[in-house]
Amino acid sequence: MAILFHHQSDKVETKRHGDSGLVAALGRGIDAVFSDKRRAISRPKLLFATSLIDVLILVGTGIVAFRAFGDGSETATMIGGWIFVISLMTMLALRRNWSYSVHALRRPAEQVGKIVKSAGFVFCIAAGAGYLLHLPTFAPATGLAWLISAIALMSSVRYILARILVRLTEAGRLVRRTVIVGGGPEAEHLIETLEAGNHNELAILGVFDDRSDERSSASTAGYPKLGTFDDLPAYSRNEGVDLIIVTVPMTAEQRLMQILKILFALPVDIRISALGSRLRLSSSAYSYVGRVPMLALMDRPLTDWDRVIKNIEDRVIGGLLLVLAAPVMALVALAIRLESKGPALFKQRRYGFDNELIEVFKFRSMYADKSDASASKLVTRNDPRVTRVGRFIRKTSLDELPQLFNVLKGEMSLVGPRPHATEAKASSDLYQAVVGEYFARHRVKPGVTGWAQITGWRGETDTHEKIQRRVEADLYYIDNWSLLFDLYIIASTPFSLLTGKNAY
Repeated sequence: MAILFHHQSDKVETKRHGDSGLVAALGRGIDAVFSDKRRAISRPKLLFATSLIDVLILVGTGIVAFRAFGDGSETATMIGGWIFVISLMTMLALRRNWSYSVHALRRPAEQVGKIVKSAGFVFCIAAGAGYLLHLPTFAPATGLAWLISAIALMSSVRYILARILVRLTEAGRLVRRTVIVGGGPEAEHLIETLEAGNHNELAILGVFDDRSDERSSASTAGYPKLGTFDDLPAYSRNEGVDLIIVTVPMTAEQRLMQILKILFALPVDIRISALGSRLRLSSSAYSYVGRVPMLALMDRPLTDWDRVIKNIEDRVIGGLLLVLAAPVMALVALAIRLESKGPALFKQRRYGFDNELIEVFKFRSMYADKSDASASKLVTRNDPRVTRVGRFIRKTSLDELPQLFNVLKGEMSLVGPRPHATEAKASSDLYQAVVGEYFARHRVKPGVTGWAQITGWRGETDTHEKIQRRVEADLYYIDNWSLLFDLYIIASTPFSLLTGKNAY
């Protein structure tokens, strides 16, 4: 079948493609290093590796060009400065030209054009800026040799990578795991059209249909019925679904709203199939999967490249903050142990990314025999369960510092919606019972700090309004994420903590 099924073999015959031993070996290396827990290739890791290779090529060819064609007047500082600036600017230019996506990397001929355009533009800008600003710059021969060698090597890597991606795609290791929502003739027509278009970047797992068994068959176009709409969230989390295609016609508004309410909290791309629809919109309103027009209902909050950036941010800044905070953390741990018996640290189960449970590290702020691991009872002002040290570290949020370990483990981010305990309540009601969109905040990793925390919605949630406002702030952050937004929140967090507002 043209569409890959989910139990397809992991192996592809090397000779069938005429792949060289080098390509096969590189493919096995990528498979080993970049596989996730479901043995699928991690797209963010793959894109990060591609951008890193580009930078290494630019650095390496720059060093060689300066040594081979330099006139001897260049200083190490000047050479290092130009190599850093041009390497960074070229990578950013390639990113702007949509070079760092799996879809783009499958098309090496187009990639060569983007590399020539991006690198050529950066080198021209660098040479012009150096001349106008009277900066010590490189000789024309050096720049030309650097540019040509960098383009040649990056282009060669793209062709090799494209062949590897073909192998991984056909082995079912680099496909978008897809489910169809809504059965019947519409779903069958959709699947047949996708197969006819030979769109082998999808792996259709099956169909979800909420109709009764008499109206819904056990399979559609050869794909099994996996359950009803209510079964979809759990299945998506367990099976790592990337794309959901809804075939319910837009005229069935009530049924469509029922589906969307279920799908709203999932960190996946959601599309409505416009195949056979009599509604005619501008061509710019549609995106296409193969030859099938789709209406983009919802995109996952962070694209593959955004996840790369955020992961780098978490590892680099998180590591630096942990080193800087280590003396403070040691003093806090000592103070806790001196005041009351029990461990300085404890772990609490909280909701994490995609509603999965994680164990979050915290400094103990309560007496050990009065601790409340599930946070079933709100901490209030002058709460007798809280120690004197505990009051201080809760008010200043120092009790949250151990969550930097969760950041480095990849379970949390520096910035994101705060992870809540499983039994956390607003007044006497569970958070998810108060706010219908509550679980939508789990479409990204939880954070050590967040937009809600620096806008005054941290701490006690003794009313429905407080948790409603916190969730609104969290959803605003998710919808407006950017690296600069994260850096602003990180920089603003110490100032917001000085007030100690709502924290007991």
